[in-house]
Amino acid sequence: MKFKEILYSKKEGVARVTINRPEKYNACTPVTIYELTQALTDAWVDTSVGVVVLTGAGDRAFCTGGDQSIRAKGGYIGKVASLPLEVGWQQVSLLIRTIPKPVIARVNGFAIGGGNVFQVVCDLSIASETAQFGQAGPRVGSFDPGYGTGDLARAVGMKKAKEIWYLCRRYSAREALAMGLVNAVVPMDKLDKEVDLWCQELLEKSPTALKMLKYSFHGETDGVMGISNLGVGGLSMFYQTAESLEGKTAFMEKRKPDYAKYRSR
Repeated sequence: MKFKEILYSKKEGVARVTINRPEKYNACTPVTIYELTQALTDAWVDTSVGVVVLTGAGDRAFCTGGDQSIRAKGGYIGKVASLPLEVGWQQVSLLIRTIPKPVIARVNGFAIGGGNVFQVVCDLSIASETAQFGQAGPRVGSFDPGYGTGDLARAVGMKKAKEIWYLCRRYSAREALAMGLVNAVVPMDKLDKEVDLWCQELLEKSPTALKMLKYSFHGETDGVMGISNLGVGGLSMFYQTAESLEGKTAFMEKRKPDYAKYRSR
């Protein structure tokens, strides 16, 4: 897969997705967002991948949201796959939250605006001591009406989430850790080592258990979609059983299925 505005690699069970616009503090265009959806989808379906790491190129920014230089009246200029950046952004957030594998945000610098939303919706966040966090929507005439508000409130509490959004202040990595916005903070030169350690610990765990736990965490808050993801996760396991295959085999053989022997389970 060839990309223009992201880097994507897979090695030893870990898929690494890097927003590659360091000259723009890794602010996103419609192309960036579309490529993120492609990489995350590939990581979802690749059975060799057990963990996904999302980060930004360079050492100054994780992601600073949408590229304001291409924003005009009505939204951001340019569309990819017939989707504007605003819609694609929600698709990326949705993929991060529903891909049945842990997604770690490697926060190497500014996580501002939509960049903070991305790290919030990741399952885990590991930040360098130089990282800074915050929202910018009300300052630049924007807002996130979905995961960027709801998931943030669940992470840090409603009062703190409103402060973050309403006031658009910047918060240090240590402040983010104290409020529950990230899981760990390490020196910049130790960031990759720490991320690798967390990846290895996750790869040693049951992938099915991790998948079902991820869906369970979102089952209550995501309504019908959350319950559907949880149910489909169980269905994928059921399809691998002899009981499920009996139904398919009986249909193909034009006979009644015999489920009697499975009732004792």
